[in-house]
Amino acid sequence: MNAESDERGEAVAATAPARATGDMAAPEPELGSKAPHFIKRSRTLHLSWQVGIFIVGLGVVGAGIVMLPLPGPGWLVIFGGMAIWATEFVWAQLVLRWTKRKVTEAAQRALDPRVRRRNIILTTVGLVIIAVLVGIYLWKFGMEMPWKIQE
Repeated sequence: MNAESDERGEAVAATAPARATGDMAAPEPELGSKAPHFIKRSRTLHLSWQVGIFIVGLGVVGAGIVMLPLPGPGWLVIFGGMAIWATEFVWAQLVLRWTKRKVTEAAQRALDPRVRRRNIILTTVGLVIIAVLVGIYLWKFGMEMPWKIQE
């Protein structure tokens, strides 16, 4: 018995985007399990391999979620856990492809001169507003904090 069902292979093939003939982008790797062949041959071994990958990925993603409010590279660790899951699960591979595509689009938009000029103008206006508010506070209250601290 094969570890991967025919239905899953057909579903993956249906979700894979068709490439245009003039597209010069690098071909995306195939979806599916990256487990060694000897593991994929045995259904029981492959299923236990998938459970192990899921648990390890879940631990890494959980650590990343904990790092979001605490010090640490939370999003980086979450994407690392997704990459662990993507070695075995098609849904994680599709999520990572979508994320890479969106990050690339955002980077291209950020490098657009009009967007950069707009961001610089908005940052400058924001800093001026903050400076004015700090100046008004200092003029009205001086260097004293709004709460009364008795030493």
